Amino acid sequence: MTIPCGVRRATLDDAAAIAEIYNEAILTTTATFDTEPKSVEDRRKWLQAHCDRFPVYVADVVGRVVGWASLSSWSDRCAYGDTAETSFYVHSDFRGQGIGRQLKRTIIQAARELGYFTLIARVAEGSEASLHVNLAEGFRHAGTLRKVGFKFGRRLDVHFLQLMLQDDEASPQAQAFGAERC
Repeated sequence: MTIPCGVRRATLDDAAAIAEIYNEAILTTTATFDTEPKSVEDRRKWLQAHCDRFPVYVADVVGRVVGWASLSSWSDRCAYGDTAETSFYVHSDFRGQGIGRQLKRTIIQAARELGYFTLIARVAEGSEASLHVNLAEGFRHAGTLRKVGFKFGRRLDVHFLQLMLQDDEASPQAQAFGAERC
């Protein structure tokens, strides 16, 4: 069942909700390899560090932020300037209702508009829903790093997924950004 939600750019006022959603994932899932909860102030600083080139979006259901998605720098090395990493998280009460897919589609569209050439997603072992959403939205398996994480008392594999947004050369828009960083 798909639940209707609005997806919009995140603001600093969303920091508490983003922290709540992320902290739930930290404490109960392998979707992130962070192991310590983040404060609201930490999430405010994180949001401030995300400029127009690396947007954050939130999913809103009847005035409540229930999920978020972001583009992040894949690497600080200039040659990776038109590659971004994607992330998305949905509150457990709202999973399985199409919100993750709406967030993923929004972040992919934002990446296209920003002129990115390729997107990367890291999906840890045990995050089948995330793997499903990424594959359903066109990401392809690019490789697996074996037992690179340790969480909840076990070693975990991480799958690397990739979505090519352009065919051959970086777009003129991406080239214009060059090595520009936040």
